[in-house]
Amino acid sequence: MSLTSLIITASESHGEPAVSPYVVGGIALAILMVSLLIVVAIGGGREHS
Repeated sequence: MSLTSLIITASESHGEPAVSPYVVGGIALAILMVSLLIVVAIGGGREHS
């Protein structure tokens, strides 16, 4: 199969995504919230300069 026929075949297939966008968004949100909690926990005990 040539590269052009592969591209055409890939562009014509319209199916359901393998992973739901809500799952990807939820994982991203969870990573960001954990990162925020870590930053607050590390910097919470320091005095302001």
